[in-house]
Amino acid sequence: MSSTARVGSDEVLRLFLALRLPDDVLDGLERWSEATLGGGRAVTRGQLHVTLAFLGGRPARELPDIVESLREAASRSTAFTLRPLRYRETRSVGMIVLDDVSGGAGRLAADLHDRLERLGAYRREARQWLPHVTVLRFRARPRLSPPVPALGEFAPSDAAAFVSRLHPAGARYEVLESVPLGG
Repeated sequence: MSSTARVGSDEVLRLFLALRLPDDVLDGLERWSEATLGGGRAVTRGQLHVTLAFLGGRPARELPDIVESLREAASRSTAFTLRPLRYRETRSVGMIVLDDVSGGAGRLAADLHDRLERLGAYRREARQWLPHVTVLRFRARPRLSPPVPALGEFAPSDAAAFVSRLHPAGARYEVLESVPLGG
């Protein structure tokens, strides 16, 4: 999928790069969310992903190099699986923290971060990358302690460059381009 031709080079895009989830994992997260979450805005199916890097506002002319960095890192990655580990809340979101069983997702993220830093498109965060899926957004922390969704181990379907467009009802995500994972 490629829609990079649909953006103008002077446009500023709110970008992030992420692992996309297989349909059966999305189905399981939707069922789990409906059955267990309350007190906030559950994240919709189209917004469920594992963020590799949030780039923020970037000029659209940088998009081809950013996607190429994603493509190169993804092609060099080895096969890996993730599995739900625990539910965690921050001040504004609830998430399912994932266990990176072999460490392959972390190696992919580190390689991607290095490539993006060399481009000048990303500044690595001080804290270590944490694989997770945001499942709930809220203004006041609901302090939930739901059971972990029974998803088992899974492999992401691919990686993608997303644009996030802000709307009064919340951000809307659009895949600009997806790339296969290596391994």
